[in-house]
Amino acid sequence: MAASTSLALVLAVVLCCGCAATVSAAANSSSGDDFLRCLTAGVPSQLVVTQGSSSFTSVLASSVRNPRFLAPGTVRPLCVVTPTNASHVQAAVRCGRRHGVRLRVRSGGHDYEGLSYRSVRPEVFAVVDLAGVRAVRVNRGAATAWVDSGATVGELYYAVAKADPGLAFPAGLCPTIGVGGHFSGGGIGMMMRKYGLSVDNVLDAMVVDANGTLLDKKAMGRDYFWAIRGGGGESFGIVLSWKVRLVPVPRTVTVFNIQKSMDKGAVDAVTKWQTLAPELPEELTIRVVVQNKQARFQSLYLGTCDQLLPVMSSKLPELAMTRADCQEMSWLQSMVYINGAGTTSTPVEVLLNRTTSLSTYTKNKSDYVKQAISKASWEKIFPWFDGAGAGLIILEPNGGRVSAIADGDTPYPHRAGVLYNIQYVAFWPTTATAAVPDWIKNVYKFMEPFVSSNPRAAYVNYRDLDIGENTVTAGGVTSYESGRLWGEKYFGAANFRRLALTKGKVDAGDYFQNEQSIPPLVTKK
Repeated sequence: MAASTSLALVLAVVLCCGCAATVSAAANSSSGDDFLRCLTAGVPSQLVVTQGSSSFTSVLASSVRNPRFLAPGTVRPLCVVTPTNASHVQAAVRCGRRHGVRLRVRSGGHDYEGLSYRSVRPEVFAVVDLAGVRAVRVNRGAATAWVDSGATVGELYYAVAKADPGLAFPAGLCPTIGVGGHFSGGGIGMMMRKYGLSVDNVLDAMVVDANGTLLDKKAMGRDYFWAIRGGGGESFGIVLSWKVRLVPVPRTVTVFNIQKSMDKGAVDAVTKWQTLAPELPEELTIRVVVQNKQARFQSLYLGTCDQLLPVMSSKLPELAMTRADCQEMSWLQSMVYINGAGTTSTPVEVLLNRTTSLSTYTKNKSDYVKQAISKASWEKIFPWFDGAGAGLIILEPNGGRVSAIADGDTPYPHRAGVLYNIQYVAFWPTTATAAVPDWIKNVYKFMEPFVSSNPRAAYVNYRDLDIGENTVTAGGVTSYESGRLWGEKYFGAANFRRLALTKGKVDAGDYFQNEQSIPPLVTKK
């Protein structure tokens, strides 16, 4: 993805500043030079892009999804390592450990706070960009696949469907999301009610640990394998590839987009949807996008229109769905349609496009709802989305398989008892100030009485640095106690403690660290 001329000029003058948090010793310019020299022994020079390289700007920006993090003053990496195999990643880890340079790992760049390629605090660090490690190897007979972390969700979908149109994988809608980050946080999507989260379908993985050792599931052990499947894989190592269970889908699925304004029954429909959507047949998922005082109901049904129509007329007559609203297509085409194409004529090859626009700033937050919000409250919520400011919320239902799995089976705890997830999205043009608008913080505060509490839960894949602000000490270290401020919101108390204990076993020195990574908890025997 090419940055605009202005952004390129900005990046060209940004210098890596400050000094890193302690790893084995204080990192400085000398250790940075030593790190780069060390890399030359294990990584081909053309795969290490330093700040002095003419391609540094374009390589760094290639997977940046939010131009807010291309602003002047943002701490940038010493270099970007673009590995093509496991040995390159192992060399980067070993050199980083030896010379006190931490690594941040990027698979698709959708990290909402940009922590996979920037640092909030001054430190010397390098980025390992996995975009060149992106193979998808499908085993039709076993209904499994090995997918590399640098592959995008769109590339995974395309490869699976082309190998067998009767197979698919449950993950998110945005095709440019990198598999590595998506799986590491859980992976919610339109088929989680039928088949669970992405991580509920991970069978094995290959990870480079803090010692630079390549491990599979057996070598990792139970707790380590548990931790990377939803606990934020970047805290525990660099996950290179994942073995996943593929799921059956019919050759024909049905989708619809039905929009309701407030004066046409949107509030009534959303109010009913809250408790209905989690109880619908598992083959049917209906999510809601609220924007401009309207609610857009988007659905994926693993079946035909003839099968769906009687369900909708009996369960949610408020939508007044007719056959004209139905669109039948392949599962692969449905991922294109729901993601925004809104037409069956868009070629499925669009899923292979890894580039996104850099014309819009964004900020995201999240919530979980356990008790239905009243109609009177929804009448107060809708005006927040009046079109005057650029913002929306996306409501995605639980129920079915995702809710049947125990909270502790994976680090992702938001299962039984949850009705739906809320994602708040603010977006504004890059021609305006990069400062986050007050709107999203204000609407998030307004929603507090209506959502989960003690703690107010959040989805780690919608990372939000407003949660648990200032939990990092001056030395760059997050303690277990301070980390609980955000960790328990993402993972729940029991899961966060287990994650921290696992971190203490596999990376006690906290080499893999960022502003919201899992802190190590080491207990005395």
